[in-house]
Amino acid sequence: MFKDLVTKSRTYRRFYEEVQIPTAELKELVDLARLTPSTSNSQALKFRLCNTPEETEKVFETLGWAGALPEWDGPKKGERPSAYIIILCDLSLGKNKLYDDGITAQTMMLGAVEKGYGGCILGNVQRSRLAEALGIDTALYSIDLVLALGKPKEEVVVVPVKENGDIRYYRDDNQVHYVPKREIDDLIL
Repeated sequence: MFKDLVTKSRTYRRFYEEVQIPTAELKELVDLARLTPSTSNSQALKFRLCNTPEETEKVFETLGWAGALPEWDGPKKGERPSAYIIILCDLSLGKNKLYDDGITAQTMMLGAVEKGYGGCILGNVQRSRLAEALGIDTALYSIDLVLALGKPKEEVVVVPVKENGDIRYYRDDNQVHYVPKREIDDLIL
């Protein structure tokens, strides 16, 4: 059922780093992205796949992980993503394709969950540093988002928003990650 897939598609930040994602499976996720709607059918998004330890280390060093958890510096060695998909915009085909980025990122994340993986859509990226580390020409491509992917190593639980309205995610002493969500009746006007 589709709702189950969406429910399982949480943001995961800790992984079994030793569980590799083969390039063929990353390409299958890009194939899903290829089929998504695109503004003016520009199909301006391009993708850089990273799943070797050398490349994943370079990507990891350019990412910010959890704004609501300022005391946490991100996953430690052994719990880091085993793959990344970098979403880029081919500037010769279009600029500012923010809707395309979101639709594409979520589609690939749903595909990853269906394959038994999880991930995190990251916009907190040191783009210049990442471009330099991976040899991406920023005159030709903008780095829009980074998808961190792997086999989830943490439990993520959806809970109702607290009475005080606080929507920040948090962790308990056992490192269970809680994500407050508003109730359906609070969303419909």
